[in-house]
Amino acid sequence: MTATVELTRFRVRPEDVERFLAARPGMLADFRADRDGFIDAQLIRLPDDQWLDVVTWRSAADFAASREKGANRPGIAAFFSAIDELVSAEEGTTADR
Repeated sequence: MTATVELTRFRVRPEDVERFLAARPGMLADFRADRDGFIDAQLIRLPDDQWLDVVTWRSAADFAASREKGANRPGIAAFFSAIDELVSAEEGTTADR
């Protein structure tokens, strides 16, 4: 079975990292409660104040529906508000079975 993977790279200012990390559990809880098809997410710290969020969705349609909802819940809004700059956003499909 394949899945859709969201790859989002962004910057968080050093002074906002603590708030950003504190908001992560609330964001994940809101995704689990409100986002059909949400499977899992991994947050990866990169050099130069950058982060990569790897989010796995059941399908491209589930990912698209999530994007349309935006920051509609408090935990998601708190997480997004700590992000300073979007660097890139990509969508792919898993190749492993």
